Amino acid sequence: MPLTSPDRPPDPVRQLSLFGAEAADPSVADLAGLLAGPGEVSRMGGTARLSIVLDAAWRVHVLVAELSLRGVAATWEATADGRHLVRTSYASTLAPLALAWLREPPTAGEVKRPPPGFHLNGRRLRLWVAAAGAADPPGFLLRLGAADERCRGPVGAALAAVGLPAVLLDAQAGGPAYRITGRRRLARLADLIGDRPPAAPAADWPAAP
Repeated sequence: MPLTSPDRPPDPVRQLSLFGAEAADPSVADLAGLLAGPGEVSRMGGTARLSIVLDAAWRVHVLVAELSLRGVAATWEATADGRHLVRTSYASTLAPLALAWLREPPTAGEVKRPPPGFHLNGRRLRLWVAAAGAADPPGFLLRLGAADERCRGPVGAALAAVGLPAVLLDAQAGGPAYRITGRRRLARLADLIGDRPPAAPAADWPAAP
């Protein structure tokens, strides 16, 4: 079922980070932020679709609105375990993401892996936080896909490259996720991802101290 939600315009007084979410117009390439987290991509012919399972209804509102800003239509449905599946239609505009992120090992089907030169910026981080970010006082978690072991090294390096070195947590420690700690790093994350969407609870969105 379609779902849209308006987002709050940025504060015109706040200085924009060079790599922040408001430093450039939204683009389909930003959806790589979902794939850095637990998002999945699949392809069919010359098209591809993105899908991601979310743990809270507010994430559905925010993510569908973010996808709409990029000209990507999405639907959502409840899952048997009480979560929410957001899924786009198959579209040719998403094919470059699938081409970049999917590899085919000799003994199995295609697996997700960041392309060479993968990087993060504010727009990609904003989508990752909206889909899978969680407060973990005194830090903040960016959750990963449970089976995405091939992604973890490159994604961690990309976080460090934008000033967000993070600790990788395994399942026993509440992961898989990257955990960002430290006042300056959390302020950096808040600066990069921009203002909190109205649908997002204040406790679940990084804020500058």
